[in-house]
Amino acid sequence: MKVVHSWLKELVDIPDDIEGVAHTLSDVGLAVESVDNVGATVAGVITARVIKTERHPDAAKVHRVFLEIGDGQEHHVWCGAFNMQPGDVIPWATPGTQMPDGRLIETKPIVGIPSEGMCCSARELGLGDDHSGILIMDSDTPLGVPYGRALGLAEETVYDLDVLRNRPDAYGHVGVARDLAARFGAALRAPSGRLQPSGPTTSATVDIVATDRCPRFTSLIISGVRVAESPDWMKSRLSAAGMRPINNVVDVSNYVMLETNQPNHAYDFATLGGGGFRVRVARDGESMVTLDGVERTLTPGDLLICDAADRPIGIAGIMGGQNTEISATTTTVALEAAYFEPVGIMKSVQRLGLRSEASARNERGIDPLGIDASVARFVELLRITCPDLVVHDGFVDARTESFPVAPTIPVRPERVSALLGRTFTAAEIADAIAPIGFTTETSGAVLSVSVPSWRPDCTLEIDIVEEVARLFGYDNLGRTVPKSTLPGGLSPVQQRRRRVREILLGLGLDEAMPHPFLTDGDLERAGLASDAVRLVNPLVVGDDVLRTSLRPGLLKAIAFNESHRRSDIGFFEIGHVYPPSGDVLPAEYEALGVVISGAEAPVAVGIWRELVSSMGWGARLDQSVVPAGLHPTRSATLSAGKDLIGVVGEIHPDVLDAYGVTERVAVLEVNLSVLLGSEPKVAQWKPTSKYPSSDFDLAFTVPADVTAEKIEKALRQAAGSLLVSIELFDVYRADGGGDSRSLAYRLRLQAADRTLTDADVAGVRDKCIAAAAKLSASLRT
Repeated sequence: MKVVHSWLKELVDIPDDIEGVAHTLSDVGLAVESVDNVGATVAGVITARVIKTERHPDAAKVHRVFLEIGDGQEHHVWCGAFNMQPGDVIPWATPGTQMPDGRLIETKPIVGIPSEGMCCSARELGLGDDHSGILIMDSDTPLGVPYGRALGLAEETVYDLDVLRNRPDAYGHVGVARDLAARFGAALRAPSGRLQPSGPTTSATVDIVATDRCPRFTSLIISGVRVAESPDWMKSRLSAAGMRPINNVVDVSNYVMLETNQPNHAYDFATLGGGGFRVRVARDGESMVTLDGVERTLTPGDLLICDAADRPIGIAGIMGGQNTEISATTTTVALEAAYFEPVGIMKSVQRLGLRSEASARNERGIDPLGIDASVARFVELLRITCPDLVVHDGFVDARTESFPVAPTIPVRPERVSALLGRTFTAAEIADAIAPIGFTTETSGAVLSVSVPSWRPDCTLEIDIVEEVARLFGYDNLGRTVPKSTLPGGLSPVQQRRRRVREILLGLGLDEAMPHPFLTDGDLERAGLASDAVRLVNPLVVGDDVLRTSLRPGLLKAIAFNESHRRSDIGFFEIGHVYPPSGDVLPAEYEALGVVISGAEAPVAVGIWRELVSSMGWGARLDQSVVPAGLHPTRSATLSAGKDLIGVVGEIHPDVLDAYGVTERVAVLEVNLSVLLGSEPKVAQWKPTSKYPSSDFDLAFTVPADVTAEKIEKALRQAAGSLLVSIELFDVYRADGGGDSRSLAYRLRLQAADRTLTDADVAGVRDKCIAAAAKLSASLRT
């Protein structure tokens, strides 16, 4: 957020000490990232008109631009930007110009043809961040004069603030000035004019269909408009704040937004079908062309501003449409200023990939009661260039039941004191927050704080504590060492997580930490659904997919090791995954993933059972549902009650082929948040038997539709308390498959009080055979 020093001085009396003001801004929580002097013109850059442009067969990335500056001569420049047309007036850096980045502009040849200087973009001249093309100036700009004089630039000091999402009010100069006024003990001169209609009743009707998405929508008809240039001081401030001046109507709209934090939009009333507005959600597949000339395809999640004929004329809170923009022939405008539900705007911004100055404010939340003052400010400023302006009676103010109401928060002075490490009385708290618009009433030992409408971020007592700390000054709080009667230590969940790590390391697995962000196709390659949450600003271009499973990263690690001739390795990872929830935030949880190359499904089941035994967990294996990305006959889901908590088995052969892995890979993946959050069963001590154990093997022919887990469960129940362990040590399927397979189990029996006789073992063996027979399993002989 760029804040102009001279603009702030109009709103509040602050010192001329730039460094001191910057320090104060940072101290009240508006961190100053840089202080820049903008508007200082570059000597040697003058205005020039494009005569013509030509392409050269030997220069594919540049074209020839022929310029005139009113001296009767033609000047030639090679340029890599192609947004110019004959007749455009542009800034031209003449040979010998020293650019702000240190470059010296000289006459240099390309393919043997000299280039006299350089055509300049806005960023190259320090007029903002736009480097998409050459800066196009007004067509009636005088030629051959310094570009700064033509643009009416004045040198300005600009503070570049890092405004956090919890300070939506600080996206306007008034909000920043309010904090400075509180710190310096000065009066705030915020615009507070009132509308004074001066013409007959004319109004633009308002029909809010999407009542939950648009709590307030206002419209005002203004005639007597004459589209012209803005005053030099306004153009200078807009340029310093990073916005390109266009014309007086658009500039006033932008100026009011930057000053009051209230986005607004002026429509050409003559192009408004039906003479009114209709606010509704978009139809699936509906499209419109926005002011940037791009056709946008919309979904029912997007909010539209339409005219009374139901024609889309703007994406609400983000950008207006090209079909009603202000033109040179505009004489009457319909001014719209509204309050939109912030979360819906944020979702549309992400879905459309369309971010604007208006959306940056609407998605954070603006002042629903500040519309009246901002509309009056718009009229006040537009009247400077339009002296015959007529404000028509008939201001429409439509509100719905979802109109937000600022809360009243109970605040305990003793709680404020405990958190900030200094004693604060109720009076001190009230005095600290009163200058920024918070009002208070005392009721016993509790302070009732009424939050101003421009601070939607303040909803809890801790928010008021933060405001007190900000305005009192963090440096003034002093330093204290927190006192506690409780010693430090790990929480039960942390202790359990550490125990899980120890178990897995003890089983010979290595902990891996793959990259948590995925690229397009990673989820599909792992056999998982492609639906995922995407990052708007990834650290690495392309790595913008939040993982929904730990498997893609672990499989990449297996594939990397196999490509380096390292086989039979096992990895585990404990990390967070982010499946989409249908809401703003994903359904994030902590997961455990285990992969072992060169191993089959029973190895993964064995690891799970070791965790179950050590941690006191419990879950049911179910092979009736094939987990995504896993082998259709060698995998199962893990369920606790009705809740799915994980999967176990082998990776699907197609997935292994996609990763270039030739060995089988056993896999276990569980929801660790659920498991660690549950209280484990208390382990019961059992004495170790001093009597010998007895082993016997059973091999069954089992129908293909009967799972090995069911057979094992039946054998465990039949063997009873004498069973020490059971192991599936062989699986055989005849060539061609068939409808059955052979499963061979080894059972170990041991009694705690005696040596087992042959009759004891034979009795258990017969019970096991009979139990398996109930599942249509026959003993192989």
